[in-house]
Amino acid sequence: MIIPDVVHTLSEVDTDALLSMNSAHAPFWDYFMSAFTGKLIWVPMYASILYVLIVNFHWKAVVAYVVAIALIITFADKLSVEVIRPIVMRLRPANPDNPIAHLVHIVDGYRGGAYGFPSSHAANSFGLALFVAFLFRRHKLVFFIFFWALMNCYTRIYLGVHYPGDLLMGLIIGAFFGWIFTFVVYKLLNRYLKPYVCHLRRPEMKHPLMPIYVGTLTIAGISVYAGMSSLGWI
Repeated sequence: MIIPDVVHTLSEVDTDALLSMNSAHAPFWDYFMSAFTGKLIWVPMYASILYVLIVNFHWKAVVAYVVAIALIITFADKLSVEVIRPIVMRLRPANPDNPIAHLVHIVDGYRGGAYGFPSSHAANSFGLALFVAFLFRRHKLVFFIFFWALMNCYTRIYLGVHYPGDLLMGLIIGAFFGWIFTFVVYKLLNRYLKPYVCHLRRPEMKHPLMPIYVGTLTIAGISVYAGMSSLGWI
């Protein structure tokens, strides 16, 4: 039948892409990707986003934006992990039960959970990136936040815990919820809290690029850590 043949072909292409991308590795990048893919290490950047919201918007608008971000991540994560994964049950590349597991480069024994389709990392990252891009509308920040989201995706391939297809579907899910809640919150704020919402494009917006500075410092810190670790200094 046509559909099974198409699915099989796409699966083979996905596997070939994974193995090709995953095969490029080095000690420095092992440490770098392991650190970059962590969640807690990005808390300072998340805090800087919150800071920019607080200094530019009325507290009622800030609460609405924070709730929207929380809902984006929650819905994207729940749909990916608790709904789709148990249905599709696609083994992660590094899962010992996967026939290609012996071909996959893994780092420090990390293999993730049993199933990986779709990627919640990609869903959460792109959901947040889309919302932040719309909210601040600064070209430099838009470029940086989507670069950060793409790097989050690549780390998952490097570590061997996701196929590119897992990440693509996660990206679609995150972008979908990011767009939905951006649209809903924007409409609600303009209807009920318009006096408290500043113009999103106003040139006098304070510190709109702070997340770039904090994020860049975080990446620099990760690079220093990876370099020192790969040389055996720490």
